[in-house]
Parts: sequence; C-alpha cells; structure tokens
Amino acid sequence: MKIKKVKLPEILKFSVIVFAFLATCSIYSFIEPYLIEEQITIISDSDVPRNFTGKKIVFISDIHHGQFFERDRVAALVRKVNELDPDIIVLGGDYIYGSTAYIEPCFEELSGLKAKMGVFGVTGNHDEWGDYNLTVTSMEKAGIIVLSDRAEWLEIGEDKIKIAGIDWHDSRHFSGEPDIGPLIMDVEENDFVILVSHTPDFAEELRTGKVDLLLSGHTHGGQITFFGFWAPYVPSYYGQKYRSGIVKTDRTTVLISNGVGNTFLPIRFFARPQINIVILENG
Repeated sequence: MKIKKVKLPEILKFSVIVFAFLATCSIYSFIEPYLIEEQITIISDSDVPRNFTGKKIVFISDIHHGQFFERDRVAALVRKVNELDPDIIVLGGDYIYGSTAYIEPCFEELSGLKAKMGVFGVTGNHDEWGDYNLTVTSMEKAGIIVLSDRAEWLEIGEDKIKIAGIDWHDSRHFSGEPDIGPLIMDVEENDFVILVSHTPDFAEELRTGKVDLLLSGHTHGGQITFFGFWAPYVPSYYGQKYRSGIVKTDRTTVLISNGVGNTFLPIRFFARPQINIVILENG
C-alpha cells in the first residue's frame, strides 16, 4: 500500500509561518516589560570637574506604579538600583498610572533608594494630572529632593556641579513655560550643569548653552515599535527625534530613557524598559 504525501498549498504554508511569527511577537510583547536593561552612557565633557570624574548617576523614569507595575516590582526596582551603588539617583517623573491611591505606596518603596550624594526627582504629566501636592509631599517624605523649578549645587572638595529640574510643562496645553534662567544665573561658562525635564521636548525650548546634559523620559521609547526602528506613536511634538537614546542638539546633549513602566497596555515591543547609568568623565 502506497502512502501519498499531501503537499500543503504554498499560501497555507505562508499563512502558518505568518501566524506563528505574529503569535511569537504577541507573546514576547507581554514578556518584554519584565526585561529591564541597564543602559550605560559615558558623558565625556571638559566641564566635568576632576573630583566628579567616574561618578555614577542612575536615572530612572516613568515607573507608573499601578495595575501594570505592581508594588513588588517597585520594591525590586529599588533593590536593583541600590545594587548599582550610585553616587547620585535621579527620578524623571510619572510615578503612577491610574488611581492616586498608588502615590503613597509607590514612595514608601522609593524611600529605600540610597545614593551617596542624594536622590533627586521631578514630576511628570501623570503626576500633574493626578494629585500633584500629594506627590510632592510623598517625595519629600521619602527623602527625595524635589527639583520643582529648583536647582542644587553638588560639591566634592573644591569641585562642584549643578543639578536643576523643571516641573511638567506643555506650552500647547498649559499656560506659561518654564524659565530656567533663575536656576542657572550663578553658573559660570565652565560649570557642568545637569537639567532634569520629564519631557525631552524641552530641549527645543532651551535658550542657553549652559546646560551640558538634559535627562528626560516620557516617551517610553515608543513602547511599541517596529523592531526598534520606528514607533507609530511617540508622545512628542517632534516625532521620532526624541524617542529614545542620546540626541545632541546645538545647545545640549539629551538622554531620553525608555523608562521602566507602561501605560495603556501591559506590553512593550523592542522598547525595553531601562535603568540608565550615566558615568561622568572629564574629556
């Protein structure tokens, strides 16, 4: 007895391959939010003072504690950051997603962050849309220095750098724009200045060359991208320009973090959550 081999039509083969590919991508998109990567960036600048060379800044943004990023994950994030032994920790805003009931539990966990020279933070749009006053109060209670349109000098011996921060501003939806002039009025030309802004779009509003490094988040790296090359939606008025990574403008260097949490859906695709590690160098 002969057994006949039945060949699948080419279109059916193709359909099976496409289905398997899409199913794999779909499953992976639910896994990726848990794959937090440590992204190391070396900032080499002649304005970095000798005593700050080699200092480590850990930057985390867009935690979005809520239904997609539970409290135990915030606690795990704190442990992970502390294991990096940072000199400075910077928080880029958007601490919760959804109910304001998540604010206090989030900062109860973030109070465990440890850095030799301090923990600093700004607010984001979700913090403004939620309960801004409770957010700021909870930040202060957690030992976080709130850079709400405020600046601080950090000193080691005779050397110093300035870290400044601005609240969430969006000139197309809110009246007024942040004026960082008062924050840097005592800055000399060769001082190293870090500015923290939740949105990277503020890079386009800078009217000074005194800011050496702008730390921002907000975009989630697009959250869902076409294999990391392009995102159908980026919450920026400048499209893909400030989606993720390092962008150099004629006035400053911008670092845009993918953040660690999610909004809208508990998925990411080729926009892995990040803990950003910045190493300062004089160069």
